[in-house]
Amino acid sequence: MSTLRQTLHELASTLRDRPDEIVLDIGAGGELLVARIRFAATALLMLIPLINFAAGGSLSETMIGLIGTGGGLLLAWIWLILARQRRRFPWLSFATSASDITMETLVIVLVAITQSPAASLNTVIVWTCYPLSIFATALRNDGRVTLFAGLLAMAEYGALALWIFAQAGPHAVLSSPDYGVVSVSLQFQRMVLLLIATLLTAVVVYRIQRLVLLSGTDTLTGLPNRSFLVHRVPQLVEHALASDITVTLAIIDLDHFKRINDDYGHPVGDRALRHVVDVLDDALDHDEYLMRVGGEEFVLLIHRPMGPAWERMEALRKRVMAVPFLPDEDAVGNAPTKCKLTFSAGLASCPQDGSDVSSLMRRADQRLRKAKHGGRNRVVARE
Repeated sequence: MSTLRQTLHELASTLRDRPDEIVLDIGAGGELLVARIRFAATALLMLIPLINFAAGGSLSETMIGLIGTGGGLLLAWIWLILARQRRRFPWLSFATSASDITMETLVIVLVAITQSPAASLNTVIVWTCYPLSIFATALRNDGRVTLFAGLLAMAEYGALALWIFAQAGPHAVLSSPDYGVVSVSLQFQRMVLLLIATLLTAVVVYRIQRLVLLSGTDTLTGLPNRSFLVHRVPQLVEHALASDITVTLAIIDLDHFKRINDDYGHPVGDRALRHVVDVLDDALDHDEYLMRVGGEEFVLLIHRPMGPAWERMEALRKRVMAVPFLPDEDAVGNAPTKCKLTFSAGLASCPQDGSDVSSLMRRADQRLRKAKHGGRNRVVARE
């Protein structure tokens, strides 16, 4: 029961909170994919009213279809243009989802006005676009968008159905020769189906986010791993260049870490890594990103120029050295052995040392090697 409660709590948190940056970055690609599919699908939908007219459908029904799909095609083209500018507009996924849902509601309204209320409530093709729009939110990897789209679809369709029934009167029978009699129970069933579609899509989003976070998080330390370095750090560097802000990238390598594994064993070595991460993490600011990219190698991104960044790294180096690590903390009877951990670091700043992550990593690694060859336990910012 506790496991189920924990899972439900994690699910609620995932759907309520802002996703991780890596998840959002992948979701931006999903938004672009949805935009392309939306444009292509809307273009194909324009064939439906033409085929309907050729098969003997009414001119008014054909015009409604052409107007609806034509307007949708124009809007789909606008969304496609905006989606190509990855993550420039944080509101885009909410806006496109609301647009999709509302366009479907407007088409149903047009059917009710030009044909009959019964046709609008009993139509199947238009209504199925609601769950399709909800399912499409899974590609955004944002549970907030899924809940928003599902609740909006239920609210708009429910309000539309109530309005039509209110206009018809309490004893009126809504019917159409082509679409049959409107059933109140059918409308409730559709609302339930929209709720189920929303919940299923929300669970899919939750699972996607969990898999992405597991693949992008170091299981030992809980830090972002190389995926964050590959997917997110380039965006941070690009934003710094565009905003004329200097950032510094530091490669950190623990000194003589192999000795700890050899002398005490790998479990103690794992605790030593977590110890260093805890010491660093307690001192980091909100805009400083620490990642584990290797066995005992870390990358730290600092939003400071080279001089202040070197001072910052020196302070962190002294902090790690000042907090001793206890390899045998569970020893009984004797005083626990204390082990002093140190690290070496090489720095590279943007744009002075490079304008992309690969060049910064290359330059910082050169300076890290200089720090190692110079005696370790030091921070090098120049050749």
